[in-house]
Amino acid sequence: MTETTINEDAVLAEFRAADALLEGHFILSSGLRSSRYLQCARVLMDPARGARLAEALVQRIPADLRAKIAAVVSPAMGGVIAGHEMARALGVEAMFLERPDGVFELRRGFRLEPGQQVLMMEDVVTTGLSSREAIAAIGRAGGVTVAAAALVDRSNGSADLGVPFFPLIRLDVPTYPADALPPELTAIPAIKPGSRAA
Repeated sequence: MTETTINEDAVLAEFRAADALLEGHFILSSGLRSSRYLQCARVLMDPARGARLAEALVQRIPADLRAKIAAVVSPAMGGVIAGHEMARALGVEAMFLERPDGVFELRRGFRLEPGQQVLMMEDVVTTGLSSREAIAAIGRAGGVTVAAAALVDRSNGSADLGVPFFPLIRLDVPTYPADALPPELTAIPAIKPGSRAA
């Protein structure tokens, strides 16, 4: 793994280069609304870009904590590619969780050894709910989540995941409930750009 440092402006430049920094009226997976959206799927379309971002994110995790990580587990759908790139950068295996019945679980023959130390990787964290659900699923599967990471933290630093959390970038954009929109968002049709879009 090569040492890669990248600042916030450079991260945003990667998103802009991929046409992944969107502006408008967006319905987030949490149900909240926002005027900006980072489409991580687009930024990860280019494997070289995904590798650069993952390598930079790995450097944000302290070396002693990195050394403990034996696997990366991410929630499907959005976290699959981000998790795979993080696993590649860390030199460990990647697995993902699915919700066939509404609750995250490992499938497809994925399994964790009892006590196996895991990094839970997301593409974007907004409220932290799906991250906490993923961490709970890792625990049910026998793993121990020692840290969480994400390409983007949209929580304005408020997401408490119960473990050390390392985002590549914090995007401090206000979010609003659907019944409390500012006039500029009310005037624009809402779209749902994420993995839960209809």
